[in-house]
Amino acid sequence: MERADSYILLGQRTNRPAQGFWFVPGGRILKSETLDDAFRRLTQTELGLASERKEARLLGVYEHFYPDSMFGYDAGSPSTHYVVLGYHLRLDACKDLEPPHQQHSAYRWWHPDEMRQEARVHENSRAYLAAL
Repeated sequence: MERADSYILLGQRTNRPAQGFWFVPGGRILKSETLDDAFRRLTQTELGLASERKEARLLGVYEHFYPDSMFGYDAGSPSTHYVVLGYHLRLDACKDLEPPHQQHSAYRWWHPDEMRQEARVHENSRAYLAAL
């Protein structure tokens, strides 16, 4: 999610996978849910501000691979493979977002140049910068 003055909102993840990293907001599409309904629900739950998919630009389709999962990181735990539809959503800088803290301990606006160089920003989040 990008603010009008070209900063990108990232949350510091509290759960697996990518725990501890700064990551873009997002989530899963539910069974029988349309893309438009999923986009509206996810922007509401991840940002506190419901948005329409037609207001966003599709960046592309991405694959995220993780050695761990939400179930843990040990020999018996499964790995994770997500197929991600990355969207770019411009937000008015004056809008007050109220993102929840169930999956992120903090939120921060990042300049793209800082994101590219910061090791705490997950590589999967940095991958979207090439399409911006």
